[in-house]
Amino acid sequence: MVDTSYYVHPTAEVEEGATVGVGTRIWRQVHVRAQASIGEECNIGKGVYIESGVRIGSRVKIQNHVSLFEGVIIEDGVFIGPHVCFTNDLYPRAITPDGRLKVAEDWEVTPTLVQYGASIGANATIVCGVKIGTFALVGAGSVVTKDVPPYTLVLGNPARLLGYVCRCARRLAVHEEDGKRTGWCEICGETYQLE
Repeated sequence: MVDTSYYVHPTAEVEEGATVGVGTRIWRQVHVRAQASIGEECNIGKGVYIESGVRIGSRVKIQNHVSLFEGVIIEDGVFIGPHVCFTNDLYPRAITPDGRLKVAEDWEVTPTLVQYGASIGANATIVCGVKIGTFALVGAGSVVTKDVPPYTLVLGNPARLLGYVCRCARRLAVHEEDGKRTGWCEICGETYQLE
């Protein structure tokens, strides 16, 4: 019996043992491996690869041709732009030091966490072992090699802190007085105490 609580395009493959939440849409040529988990009301774009063990929260938008490998955890409300690539091995080799082909037991997954409401721009590469904080914004083409604090904007290779962002993704104006920094959004009027 076909589960109609979510949509899977006829050219997509969702392996037995994967879980998909109500209202999620999985588009053309997506491959979701067994033991992957996708929450409710997600939108998974064309050509996305979701490996076994990947956990994706609810209301996540993943654009075309994103690769999510084992060890990646995506919390609720995250945006991932087209062609973003997550890695999961800090010491990648095809063979062992003695020249035999590596098997699963020869390597260790290094996990990555993308927290609630964060956004990752197109063509970014996320080196494994990092945490991208709540409502952080990673600029297009960036290479993230270390943790990204909440509500920060990072850009470049390697990605560097350029400022702070609002929940609406606009850059915050920052004022410092008596050693305390305050940020405010000129678009929606939100204010933030910055650390």
